[in-house]
Amino acid sequence: MKLKDFTRREFVKTNTLAGIGAAVAGLAPAVVANCSADTGIPAILGGEKIHSGGWPGWPQWKPSYNESLLKVMQSGVWSRADIVNEFEEKWAETIGSKRCLSVVNGTSALVTAVAMNDIGAGDEVIVTPYTWISTIQSVLLAGAIPVFADIDPETYQIDPEKIKAKITPRTKAILPVHILGMPADMEKIMAVAEEHKLIVIEDACQAWLAEINHKKVGTFGQSGCFSFQNSKHLPLGEGGAIVSDDDGFVDRCYSYHNVGFPHGTVIGGVGAGSVMLGTKLRLTEYQAAIGLAQIGILDEQTTMRNENAKYLREQIKGIPGIKPYKLYRNVTRAAFHMFCFRYDEKEFKGLPRDRFLKALSAEGIPNMTGYAPFLNKQPYLEHAFNTKNFRKMYTAEELDFKKYSERNECPENDSLCMESVWLQQNMLLAEKKDLEHVADAIERIRKNAEAIKNKS
Repeated sequence: MKLKDFTRREFVKTNTLAGIGAAVAGLAPAVVANCSADTGIPAILGGEKIHSGGWPGWPQWKPSYNESLLKVMQSGVWSRADIVNEFEEKWAETIGSKRCLSVVNGTSALVTAVAMNDIGAGDEVIVTPYTWISTIQSVLLAGAIPVFADIDPETYQIDPEKIKAKITPRTKAILPVHILGMPADMEKIMAVAEEHKLIVIEDACQAWLAEINHKKVGTFGQSGCFSFQNSKHLPLGEGGAIVSDDDGFVDRCYSYHNVGFPHGTVIGGVGAGSVMLGTKLRLTEYQAAIGLAQIGILDEQTTMRNENAKYLREQIKGIPGIKPYKLYRNVTRAAFHMFCFRYDEKEFKGLPRDRFLKALSAEGIPNMTGYAPFLNKQPYLEHAFNTKNFRKMYTAEELDFKKYSERNECPENDSLCMESVWLQQNMLLAEKKDLEHVADAIERIRKNAEAIKNKS
């Protein structure tokens, strides 16, 4: 065995001193000495942590970005103007869409898209329970009822077959989410939508440049919504965008985001003021400048995240009790806003997930539990149903929260929420040797699971 091929991971995998002895036969004494220094004791039990270095920071700002931002700041033109227009044109081109409208955040993009599709009282919108709450809030703020369809447990995406079962005469739209930057099964979802004449609004707030058969997500439905919040792959601090090929729709969205002033096909007389109900969601020039400065690196980083996610998946997929994400066969590129796997405590001597996560953190591997279960039952829904507007729009029977909850059970989602482990996207910008430490740490924890569980 060559010296460079004998990695720390091979030692972690070795179960006995005899095995180690056989593996290192013929190697230089220095290598053996390095091995003996690694006792295999988990950091949470007093051993040395496996990953002692850092991880790539986020967001990342380069000195070369300074000039364009400073130019905007010095201009004194900070409200929406030419730089925002340029950013919208660039994002539409990047996604492969005809039009783009920027707004203050991804939540506002969803709220605007739902509202400008005339979705409201009496309508139902089919949603996934495995998402950030903004997806559901956008439906409620329009006065419509969210209807939850359960997920595919392997891909974590809304299940098209479950969507079919949830369609009623009141269903007006489907709001699929490309959660964690992994595409939903849009070809099947679009087939269902076309059969039932339903609007499709894609929540692509975590899926920049993700693709299905080389077509970017956000361009399958009537519109697609994106987020540029600080943790996102194109961070502006806050920011969002709507893309669509429908000129009339984008013009309505523009008027809505600009206090209802006429725009394009939304016609109004000069000086007539607002011609429709609207709000004020305009992006600033300096936010757009931040986006334009970074957009050139997005494709390269997306490629790197895909390569590293695939590499990490290969490293951990054979570990008992660890089940990494799965992509649909037609996915040609994912965004990987998070790297996710499911944790089965039975294969770790009954070590609870929270203890596993603490042990993983102690090894220098930061992690998250992901979404809390029961998004389909949380108090915000009952609060919305009890508001004055909902009580005027719907009957008491329609707002019976107990019955609503029973109709919207999502057991697959609940299980996923109790088993998921997330690693943040910036970790996928690290070196492959750093990613190997993730697998090393998991294997070390599994080997010592009983001792970790019994530690008070």
